[in-house]
Amino acid sequence: MCKTEKEIERYRTPYRCPRPVLTGSGRPGSFDSQGVDCPFVFFHNGAYHMLYIGFDGTGYQTGLAVSSDLLRWEHKGLVIRRQMDSGRWDRLGGAGVWLLKESDSIWEMPRLRKLDGKYWMVYHAYPGDGYESGPGEIALAWTEDEELMDWHLPDRPQFSWRDGEAWERGGLYKSSIVEQDGVFYMFYNAKDQAEDWTEQIGVACSRDLIHWVRGAENPVLKVTPGAWDETFNADPYVVQDGQQWLMFYYGLGGGAGTDGICHAQEGLAVSGDLVHWEKAPDPILAAGRPGSIDCGHVHKPSVFYENGVLYHFYCATRPWQDGDATSRDGEFRTICVAASRPVWDCMEAEVNEEARGARW
Repeated sequence: MCKTEKEIERYRTPYRCPRPVLTGSGRPGSFDSQGVDCPFVFFHNGAYHMLYIGFDGTGYQTGLAVSSDLLRWEHKGLVIRRQMDSGRWDRLGGAGVWLLKESDSIWEMPRLRKLDGKYWMVYHAYPGDGYESGPGEIALAWTEDEELMDWHLPDRPQFSWRDGEAWERGGLYKSSIVEQDGVFYMFYNAKDQAEDWTEQIGVACSRDLIHWVRGAENPVLKVTPGAWDETFNADPYVVQDGQQWLMFYYGLGGGAGTDGICHAQEGLAVSGDLVHWEKAPDPILAAGRPGSIDCGHVHKPSVFYENGVLYHFYCATRPWQDGDATSRDGEFRTICVAASRPVWDCMEAEVNEEARGARW
């Protein structure tokens, strides 16, 4: 297990870009008119790609963006669209959050893996109009399109809260999938009820990406009473480093700060068997300083390694300001990046030792 500050240091990304790398359009009627969320960054066909979701007041839809430098991103198109009159379980759209990768190693550039000649995407969808309205369910879509624009969505979810335990009866959220010894492990977070809920992370296993069996020790990452993540453990991003597994996730709790906001912040947990996890006691990427682009929430991680640099993409929020492209209930929600070293001139070091978290 990873217990020393020296070992933890290799996963830290203290240099932040002080501006977003991707924002919503703000255009009325567009899928991202109120904000963007949940980045998943990978390399495909000679270019950097980002799977991400947009919100328009009705529900999530999933977009794809491309970049030549990981800093400037251009929207390519929608990969999961709304099908309002279809009667489908995901008629309001879906949140694509993970693509099956060739390697689960944190030190290898994320590239897509084909299984049965297809690329696979995990997404979840909600039944009601509005922001994450109703209990979400999970499914896997596939494509043979090398442009990644033509996806086939299943007629029904492959993983549902309806079969779950009490801790997940409120609905399912973001998931990630890794493989070990021919078994796929899907980590997902869920909530226990519709109001005043707690979110925790569980795991399910499959050999075919269709039939899933829940772990007997779920939830495998539980909230910690009295800690910074006492309310939410959410949005797992699981990768491997040698003999141990790493789970980047976000936590929420511990009461509001001096600015009156209860901050979501990025955490890290480690495991030797994908079942038993040990958390770092403090955030690995904390909320930004007052007034910064991420002074509200720092959450929903996606890590990307290339040329000796570890990039940590995340969803950032702060109160809306004049000139911001989008707003949802007075909040500017966008996608940002931090890195292990200052790869761009714009990057600023996180110098607040307290914000970096305590020693392990």
